[in-house]
Amino acid sequence: MAEKKRSKKDRERWSQDVTEGSDALDLEEGVFTWRDPARIARSLKHSAESSDRRKSSPYRSAMSMLTFYVNRAGKELDADQREVLERAKDELRKAFGRT
Repeated sequence: MAEKKRSKKDRERWSQDVTEGSDALDLEEGVFTWRDPARIARSLKHSAESSDRRKSSPYRSAMSMLTFYVNRAGKELDADQREVLERAKDELRKAFGRT
């Protein structure tokens, strides 16, 4: 049986659905569009620590969501915002004492 190829539109919706409707974390609206890496990290940390649905540690859940977003946003993410999000990873490591 041949596999059905998903359209680009379907793939985009899939990643958007994961980001917006993650079963593990309740994210603040627009968190990945903020310009302050420390604020992004604080929000992700709070979301991960508050969640009773996550399957791994709060640190791992928060970092996974951030990495997922950066990777899935791909070419659509401008260089400035990509840098903010990469710095948010460093802030997240600091917030969880992983530096």
